[in-house]
Amino acid sequence: MAQADRSFWRRHRWLLWIGGAALVALAAVTAVVAVIAHRFEPFLRASIVQGLQDRFRTRVELSSFHVAPGNGIHVRWGVWATGRGLRIWPPQRAGGDHPLETAVQSVPLIALEEFSFHVPFSWDSRAWMHISQVRLQGLDIHVPPKSERRGGDGIEAATRPTSSSTAGTVQGGSGAANARNSATQPGGGMVLSNLVIDRIDCEHGQLVLETDKPDKLPLGFAISHLHLTHVTSGGPMGFETDLTNPKPEGVIHATGSFGPWIATDPGESAVSGAYRFEHADLSSFKGIAGILFSTGHFQGTLRNIDVQGEANVPDFRLSHFGNPMPLHTQFHARVDGTDGDTWLNPVDATLGRSHFTTEGHVVRVKTRAAGPLPVSELGRAAPFEGGHLIDLKVNVDRGHIEDFLRLATHSQTPLLTGDVGVRATLHIPPGKEPVHERIKLDGSFRLAQAHFTSDKIQGRIEDLSLRGQGKPGDVKKVDPNTVTSAMQGTFHMLNAVITLPDLQYDVPGAAIRLSGTYALDGMLDFSGTARMHATVSQMVGGWRGILLKPADRFFKKDGAGTLVPIKIRGTRESPEFGLDLGGVKSTKPQSPAGKH
Repeated sequence: MAQADRSFWRRHRWLLWIGGAALVALAAVTAVVAVIAHRFEPFLRASIVQGLQDRFRTRVELSSFHVAPGNGIHVRWGVWATGRGLRIWPPQRAGGDHPLETAVQSVPLIALEEFSFHVPFSWDSRAWMHISQVRLQGLDIHVPPKSERRGGDGIEAATRPTSSSTAGTVQGGSGAANARNSATQPGGGMVLSNLVIDRIDCEHGQLVLETDKPDKLPLGFAISHLHLTHVTSGGPMGFETDLTNPKPEGVIHATGSFGPWIATDPGESAVSGAYRFEHADLSSFKGIAGILFSTGHFQGTLRNIDVQGEANVPDFRLSHFGNPMPLHTQFHARVDGTDGDTWLNPVDATLGRSHFTTEGHVVRVKTRAAGPLPVSELGRAAPFEGGHLIDLKVNVDRGHIEDFLRLATHSQTPLLTGDVGVRATLHIPPGKEPVHERIKLDGSFRLAQAHFTSDKIQGRIEDLSLRGQGKPGDVKKVDPNTVTSAMQGTFHMLNAVITLPDLQYDVPGAAIRLSGTYALDGMLDFSGTARMHATVSQMVGGWRGILLKPADRFFKKDGAGTLVPIKIRGTRESPEFGLDLGGVKSTKPQSPAGKH
């Protein structure tokens, strides 16, 4: 068999010669293409820079550029082009004779650390030209505010369709560049509008949208990964991205469709899709903590995005107190994607077992610190210091007071239980202080079936109720836990102190009216009156009550059996109840004519 093989190759030795020649020819062609590509690099680099300058009408820099033969995703042979250090500067903001000069202390409109793309050696000039893949590394796009975007320069000029009447006036580096600007439809020459990029892969990018509003922060997006598909000039594109959200810190995975990009007003660019927000650490907001998970979908324009979704924080807590509570929300919101402002209408939420709704807005504001800010590696000033201004209306319709108290106490056991309803307005300005020190609350509440968890306090409530009904002998017979109370009033919270100007507290046999303050650190300071149905002698009972009958007339007033001034001092855990002696001294005995 081996002899037969050797005999075959002796008779067909010409096949070996042809195969060898083909390999040599292929190597020679590859070498020639590589040499041509190398020689072509300066010309192609100059053409790219000139083309971008013509398109953006501003100065363009490209640190290095190289080309090499290779095949693309669809195994089509062509040229792989790689560039580094691309910078497209914003145009001169003032008029003049030097349009390619840049503003003083400006930063690049577009900065790109590295890019590469594949162009086939041949294509059908009557069809769309496809670039299979573009790879971007370290993309930084800085969109100036609308007032600084001149209609004929920058991104607006680059994305405006070019007519054949104006293409001939463009000063370019080659005839091909001018030809690419002379048509807008397939078959009319290879132009930007005749180009389809199948896929753009971007790693480690950043998009910053500046604003004209002096009290607003620039809106920045840190892009971990971005994949764009079917990218055309003036058309929508598909996207899939992973964004690193700075506050609260977490990863947003989003998919959908974006565009076409409206360069004259980016806020009118269409966007739609779905998102998943995972492992968002709420501790980046001073004063609160917990890990947030959220999913939802969105559609609209960049300036007016309609968002519907739900969010869960299984361990929501105030950092100062540290007691976690489960928080679940379903929301419908409108978001301005150009500055991050959010309008909630409404949010349906459950904290523990308590249901409430809220609506209002969350606005990003600027609180820039004095002095120069650090500058990033890309030459960009570091982000402004700032935060969120929150204004909400809150309606607690099916609440349990223990759920809310658990958040605002160090103890695992809340001071009070009961059914609560609240209507309030909430205002939280930005700042470095903990949230509970910045909250401003104004509203009213109503508490029913209230029961104190402290045996000492609940015992005092039972004693007050029974004596107020004139049943002092039942104090040791009745279970204190069977006595419930009701409470209502208005409140104002500022600097972590709740002011209650007209607190009404009612138990069977007694009505207490108080005004004072309750600090979130637990300090109490209230004064007011206690109205009892029974007289002083009836409240005491027994032989002591008989002795006190002459004193009844000193405490009867306004139809009450007993009306005494009282005060409450001390702490939440150890309150001190007592008579307000100053009020007692000012009390005059009721005259016989004043009796009913």
